[in-house]
Amino acid sequence: MPQAPHALDATFTALPLRALADAALARARALGAEHADFRMERVRSAAWRLRDAKPSGSSDTTDLGYAVRVVHGGAWGFASGVDLTMDAAAKVASQAVAMAKLSAQVIAAAGSDERVELAAEPVHADKEWVSSYEINPFDVPDTEKTALLADWSARLLRAEGVAHVDASLLTVQENKFYADTAGTVTTQQRVRLHPELTATAVDERTGEFDSMRTIAPPVGRGWEYLVGGAVWDWDAELAQIPEFLAEKMRAPSVEAGRYDLVVDPSNLWLTIHESIGHATELDRALGYEAAYAGTSFATFDQLGKLKYGSEIMNVTGDRTAEHGLATVGYDDEGVEGQSWDLVKDGTLVGYQLDRRIAKLTGFERSNGCAYADSPGHVPVQRMANVSLQPAPAGPTTDELIAGVERGIYVVGDRSWSIDMQRYNFQFTGQRFFRIENGRLAGQLRDVAYQATTTDFWGSMAAVGGPDTYVLGGAFNCGKAQPGQVAAVSHGCPSALFQNVNILNTTQEAGR
Repeated sequence: MPQAPHALDATFTALPLRALADAALARARALGAEHADFRMERVRSAAWRLRDAKPSGSSDTTDLGYAVRVVHGGAWGFASGVDLTMDAAAKVASQAVAMAKLSAQVIAAAGSDERVELAAEPVHADKEWVSSYEINPFDVPDTEKTALLADWSARLLRAEGVAHVDASLLTVQENKFYADTAGTVTTQQRVRLHPELTATAVDERTGEFDSMRTIAPPVGRGWEYLVGGAVWDWDAELAQIPEFLAEKMRAPSVEAGRYDLVVDPSNLWLTIHESIGHATELDRALGYEAAYAGTSFATFDQLGKLKYGSEIMNVTGDRTAEHGLATVGYDDEGVEGQSWDLVKDGTLVGYQLDRRIAKLTGFERSNGCAYADSPGHVPVQRMANVSLQPAPAGPTTDELIAGVERGIYVVGDRSWSIDMQRYNFQFTGQRFFRIENGRLAGQLRDVAYQATTTDFWGSMAAVGGPDTYVLGGAFNCGKAQPGQVAAVSHGCPSALFQNVNILNTTQEAGR
């Protein structure tokens, strides 16, 4: 039986949310703002770290404040504050309007006549939304969290060949209240966590070392993710790591060349993030975002034309996926969460939008991709849960492997590199298994796969079925200046890619 949704945290809703918003928005209206929105946030983040089963650090911080953003005279204005009085909120609104007036002068001096206009959005009055989880991790005693990490670390340390173990757990509860001059008012709560363990082996004779990390993804779930084994089989993963690590230490170095690849979701999510997720942010494709990690090869003039990959490639942007790290009820511009196509049958058909970029480029509505990571930051266009869809009756991972004569099975993410156009890239992984005549034939070392985005996705020859689909992701997607960090998920099945260039990383490094 599905669990009833959690109630909003009463300690957040007891804050003077409406009164502060009313004071700020009334002042913005009185000063002639064409649009104004008020956002109050409380973000609690806690982390625990263990080294060799012993605590090595912990933190527990809360960021509380509010922000006012306005459009005045066709320009943006923004200001934020922490004083929870009506006078202070009104003053922050005045500061935002003053900033907009200054911005308008700068824009005019530069000879630009571009005005900020926002795509229309239906009014969402008095809406509440809470993410899907069972046990709030902040309701679990810290001693229980560290005890679990210590127990898992001890299991790995008892295994032959494991010299060191690092363990960590990150947890976040994010509360947001939003109100704007159109009448939208939303209150939301999101919970997410990220557990991770890394085992390290050292060859005492040669001094060589390597590591193996868990592939369990960060999730928009609660404490239930870590206990009981119903969501993720932690016992099985922890039992496998020492064996995989020992095999990796004695594995031969890969011979560079062309191979067919079967890529596991635990690795493929990151390739999606870098080569599709960032590339289909429309502010990046238009050049509005360039200083942080570049622009995009998938420029706006190629919408509906660019052959992004093979015809079996179908990618969605999604702010509604259950347990997704980028899942919301409403974004930071009051836009309701949606799901839409980015790549359909291999062709670029959509982008990720906020309200300003949507209006600027002729879209009727934003698809809800505005987000600020703190009350002190302005919302920017951020990534949705960008996911490769499985084939409804697609093969299992074993069946994909069985169809490969000479190839490599790639599991787990590690390092990566991609150019400033999100086009030319290379990725490594946690472990690589040689495939010979449809069977796994031991691990390889020093493997990286290299391609251009369109060549790689164009080489995708088969997509796994729904049973192979996993929602991966990261807590630390960076964008904007000043820099902001957002959590985002990427779902995908296992997939087969043919004739992909494989580099030997040791040779590439000149060692």
